[in-house]
Amino acid sequence: MTPKTELAHRLGLSHAVPIRVLVVEDFAPFRQFILSTLASRRDLQVIGEVSDGLEAVQKAVELQPDLVLLDIGLPSLNGIEAARQIRKLLPESEIIFLTQESSAEVMQEAFSLGARGYIVKAKAGSELLTAVEAGLLGKTFVSSSNGNR
Repeated sequence: MTPKTELAHRLGLSHAVPIRVLVVEDFAPFRQFILSTLASRRDLQVIGEVSDGLEAVQKAVELQPDLVLLDIGLPSLNGIEAARQIRKLLPESEIIFLTQESSAEVMQEAFSLGARGYIVKAKAGSELLTAVEAGLLGKTFVSSSNGNR
């Protein structure tokens, strides 16, 4: 079974159906980077993009994404609190944090909420798609450098 077939099977989808992604990032240039990176994969479809935590929760409920890529440092509601609410409302959606925050305590809290991945933004260019694939296959991904070195 190919990774895409396995992923589609795990999510209960036919392999022709793309994975639906919600991008939550308040810094517009970085959000554009994420969008362009995801666009390189035909099996990923960005269904929404928002710039604050409250919007993230509302859009997640409205759009029911398979995956939420979520920053932690967000206006109105931080990413940890947004993830807590999304997890309660949409337990089937996978969450991957994409953040500048590199403290072990924050990372631990993110994983305690059921996050599938934690990427430090400085590593996003090389790790974003790997983390997305791992997370959607039910595996945990941690950035190769969490900034604590």
